[in-house]
Amino acid sequence: MAKADLSTGEKTFIIHGIQDGLRTDGRSCENYRNIELECGVVSNTSGSARLKLANTQILVGIKAEMGTPRPTRPNEGYAEFFVDFSANASPEFEGRGGEELAVEIANTLATVYDHQQVLDYKSLGIISRQCCWVIYVDIVVLECGGNLFDAIGVAVKAALFNTRLPHVTVQTDDDGQEELELSDDPHDVIAINTDNVPLFITVSKVGQRHVVDASLKEEACCLACLVVAVSTEGHICGMEKKGPNSLAVDSIQDMINTAKKVGISLNQSLSSVLKKIGYGAKAVGFLN
Repeated sequence: MAKADLSTGEKTFIIHGIQDGLRTDGRSCENYRNIELECGVVSNTSGSARLKLANTQILVGIKAEMGTPRPTRPNEGYAEFFVDFSANASPEFEGRGGEELAVEIANTLATVYDHQQVLDYKSLGIISRQCCWVIYVDIVVLECGGNLFDAIGVAVKAALFNTRLPHVTVQTDDDGQEELELSDDPHDVIAINTDNVPLFITVSKVGQRHVVDASLKEEACCLACLVVAVSTEGHICGMEKKGPNSLAVDSIQDMINTAKKVGISLNQSLSSVLKKIGYGAKAVGFLN
């Protein structure tokens, strides 16, 4: 994770400010920085999105290909996640510096998305045990300015919303063999339902209080944090604790309650913006 080098005085200033409900950029403890979002920015993908959260920039490209269903789910498609850090995102990511964090984020995404309640994987099945849609989600971190999990979660959901799959027809020939026919009509496509896709809400413990959407400097003062996947209805789809320090049970419950509250609001704001964007690529800002 990218880090900011702060002096003891700077850390004390930030911690005491948060203790009084004040942050260096003027936000309250439960407010996000402004988010800019574009969809359909990469032409040779099935769907894409670019997100900017302050100094954090994420690019997500989705490629849908036909593959073989997994043996445990013969009637369903599936998704795979790949994360890459640009060497320009932070000096710490030069060479293979971001590899460990990339694997960690990809595994977290795979775990949260590996549920029928999150995505309708049955709709991605084509022929049982033989053919299905495989959704490859490629995530590139262009710049790191803090709060990576939340930014990636929003960008992935937007890219999935933007994804369109060609309509597939299964026909049987005279020999009884099943054949696939893909529609070449650009308007004869299928959208992926993202209504139940959760967003990641990272709640960081700073001093005796906690904040959401921590900046790089606030992350440098963070004792520990919870990354909570929250659906539109406030259901928790996954949770991980990050950081070397421990958390009291009461603090964990308070942080979960904050994540649910903020998660519902963020999901609603994103859904509203995605409906305005539609399938186009116009940049839209929200969460001012």
